[in-house]
Amino acid sequence: MSMTRPDKNAAKRDHILAAAKALFAEAGLEGASLRAIAARAGYTPAALYFHFPSREAIYAEVLRDSLARLKAAVAGGAARDGFRGAALALFDFYAAHPQELALGFYLGGGGLAPRGLGQGLDPGLNAALLAALAPMRAAGGQEVATEAFALAVGLLVMSETRRIRLFGLSAR
Repeated sequence: MSMTRPDKNAAKRDHILAAAKALFAEAGLEGASLRAIAARAGYTPAALYFHFPSREAIYAEVLRDSLARLKAAVAGGAARDGFRGAALALFDFYAAHPQELALGFYLGGGGLAPRGLGQGLDPGLNAALLAALAPMRAAGGQEVATEAFALAVGLLVMSETRRIRLFGLSAR
């Protein structure tokens, strides 16, 4: 049975997103041009425009998928063990997928700096992050959840850069 047009379009879109995710992991947002994404996916840049209006829209879709998976992990952790479970699920998700942390903080091509994808995309992505962290906020309150998130991110960065070894510790 052959694929329908909507199925073919969805498959092509998924292929573009997979190629873009790999390129974003290697080069960051700034280093991944639309032309490079198209080449990685095996399409022309014009073919990408059929599915996405911009490189930023592609990045947003990759990040949206990451945040949906984070949300599921944190919710599962909270269901098992309240705040502690949610916080550990957050940590474990990013420890297992450090490229997802870099994706969420736009860390691929210029170090630490305030970045975003523009007013059309940022509010929705920020809302998705807050939704992913909602079980932590519900179980521990806003301030405690914020502190736990900051601690987890800091420990993950120290672990990925191996700076945690200076203290003779492991991140978890």
